[in-house]
Amino acid sequence: MRRDLLLSVVLVCLICFGALGGVIVAGWSPKLGLDLEGGLSVVFTPAQKATPAQLQTVVAIMQLRASGIGVSSPNIGTQGNNIVVQLPGVKNFSKVIGEIGNTAQLSFRPVLCAANAYTPAPSKTKTTTTTTVPKKATTTTTTVPKTKKKTKAAAYTKPPACGAYLFTTATYVAATGSAGAYNPGPGPDPALTSVPSTPPRQDKASRTVLLPTNVSATGVPRYELGPTAYDGKVPATGEILASAGAEYSTTQGWVVNFGIKSQYSAFFDTIAHANYHLPLAIDLGGLVESAPLIEAQSFGGSGQISGNFTQAQAQGLALILKYGQIPIALNTSTYTTVSPTLGKRSLQAGLLAGLLGLLLVMGYTIFYYRALGVVVVLGLVSTGALIYAIICLLGATSAGLTLDLSGMTGLIVSVGITVDSYVVYFERLKDEVRAGRSIRSSVDRGFKSAYRTIVSADAVSFLGALVLWILSIGAVRGFAFMLGLSTLIDVLTAYTFTRPLVILLGRNRIFTDARIFGVARGLAAPSEAGL
Repeated sequence: MRRDLLLSVVLVCLICFGALGGVIVAGWSPKLGLDLEGGLSVVFTPAQKATPAQLQTVVAIMQLRASGIGVSSPNIGTQGNNIVVQLPGVKNFSKVIGEIGNTAQLSFRPVLCAANAYTPAPSKTKTTTTTTVPKKATTTTTTVPKTKKKTKAAAYTKPPACGAYLFTTATYVAATGSAGAYNPGPGPDPALTSVPSTPPRQDKASRTVLLPTNVSATGVPRYELGPTAYDGKVPATGEILASAGAEYSTTQGWVVNFGIKSQYSAFFDTIAHANYHLPLAIDLGGLVESAPLIEAQSFGGSGQISGNFTQAQAQGLALILKYGQIPIALNTSTYTTVSPTLGKRSLQAGLLAGLLGLLLVMGYTIFYYRALGVVVVLGLVSTGALIYAIICLLGATSAGLTLDLSGMTGLIVSVGITVDSYVVYFERLKDEVRAGRSIRSSVDRGFKSAYRTIVSADAVSFLGALVLWILSIGAVRGFAFMLGLSTLIDVLTAYTFTRPLVILLGRNRIFTDARIFGVARGLAAPSEAGL
């Protein structure tokens, strides 16, 4: 019996401290939430009424986008009709939220011709020169036109035709000597230089537009594009794509492989046939992300985009193709940033509060229960080691658990719940001793009745945490998770660690009869009770 009790205590210690040592050796640490590490929090509001299914689709797309650009442990969910995005550790706020919350539509358009960057036509301001004769000095007076009042945006104006600069198959063959190599064609149309780019709000699928490009990806400042490809039923948007991913090729460098949904495969082949040996633009909300040359008339459901991409360019284009459009328009309701300095201060304050509370609890239990207080200290230390290891493990795996300030609060509260279990057991021991039983017989008998109370109390705490987890979102869920996790561990350690250790101490006269810190002193029992 004594060997079994000792084995139980040793196994619990090995599991708890072995798990702690494992995460330390692996180099894992808790992933901190927004309020502890700093980062970005944004609340999006749908521009029009959205269904719950649409909101969940937006959340899924945003989570994939966040993971795609390397954001660690994004916390994205719905709150009523709003979408809450929390991104801990983010520093380039505008870029990240622009990629995650971009609601622009992705479409495929034929390229008509290239254009230089927009350069406004020279001003026709008149200059009048007046010469004063006596002093033989010349004074120049410029007539400044009156400032016009602001007016509404000009109506849509179709860009002029490309003329001789129109991209055609013959142009590419003549320029390259082959039908396969990419070449920008006859060059930018000079007539388009003074034509302003089409505003994003006027980038309609049925129009001919003049759009700027992502120069780093295309190498051309602007393109004139025809209407979005259309098969009579659906336009050629990002909806027709099934997948996209960046991959390194030993012959071509970084490329982007994409898959087409089976129901749209024939449609895409029709687009490829119509634009064979011509560039096809990938238009995302008024910006040309890429304009690859169509080098086949049939793709059979999958294809590849190449073009001397860097790794970042290829991954960015793949991200755009894969998660290119959100089904509803969104407005930014609130935009909050938390600096790393503020997060560090919050972390330090939380750790200090938890450590101070833990020390006070340990000191009080040792003072009040003497040797049994040491059991409380050992139990809290071993439980803390196990919880820390679990938090690190869940943060390092696909679960992506983050520890925020509310989670730390849950852990601090759980210390009280754990200590309550010890108090229930120890007070039950006092009742047994007052009834005239010895400490040796009381430690086991008292635990049987105390454990029922411990399980009942922990069950209430766990149910409360479970309800909070199901019904709440955001920070409250962190509190609920940590509280529920600590409660489950308390039920297990009470039986596998506290019970055998107290029984072992209660049967050892060195601990029961010690004059100052003996178990008997802690239970207010005479020393003979230990015999």
